[in-house]
Amino acid sequence: ERNGMIGNIYSMGLALQVLGWGGCHSQLVPFPDLSGHLPPAPQALEATREFYAPREWDCVQAFSVVSSHDYEHPMAMAQVLPALVGSSYLDAAGLDYPTGRTLLPCSPWGVPPCPSPPTASIAVQYSITNKLQGKHFHYSTWVTVPGGSTLLRVLEVAQEENPQIFSFQTEQTSWGPMVVSIHGLAANDDDRTYWQFLSSGNALEQGVGTYKPKDQEHIQAVFTTW
Repeated sequence: ERNGMIGNIYSMGLALQVLGWGGCHSQLVPFPDLSGHLPPAPQALEATREFYAPREWDCVQAFSVVSSHDYEHPMAMAQVLPALVGSSYLDAAGLDYPTGRTLLPCSPWGVPPCPSPPTASIAVQYSITNKLQGKHFHYSTWVTVPGGSTLLRVLEVAQEENPQIFSFQTEQTSWGPMVVSIHGLAANDDDRTYWQFLSSGNALEQGVGTYKPKDQEHIQAVFTTW
């Protein structure tokens, strides 16, 4: 529904492993029929059964999304690589690669990295909004960071420049840092609340530790429910 994206960029690896079982590397293939594996609950699961109904999926678009994305997080890489070589985690136990064989045409390991050229600074607008709980607030600021900086760095600079307004806290997860509190307002599983990050009104498909804003981009952190 979104030019090949299945869920978000983090879920693409596992999704392509499923689609890969059908040999979907260059054509439309039937999406696996999972409806027969759902427990009987006609009313509650009617929408779920319809979602999982067999249909064709454009694998070319899906693989194009993965190929064009610059993966940096080890967990995401580990889930995408099996799909790119036509395998899944279920095949891992049976893999037998000859000594010295590599899946890549050239290997960067052991080669000294080239020095990165200096990058120009970019300006990012960052705003935080709470219209859900307690005293509502909305604050916005402009942050200057080196080009190629992650969103986490944008939040850190905003906090350094105005800690009373843009203070935040993170928790480390297997997918990297997750923002759990901004301006003293913390997410709560019991209330099903969390901080959602958006760009131009669209939810980001990467975390703050990997997403890299562009110059003049407006990043919004909105306290909302899931």
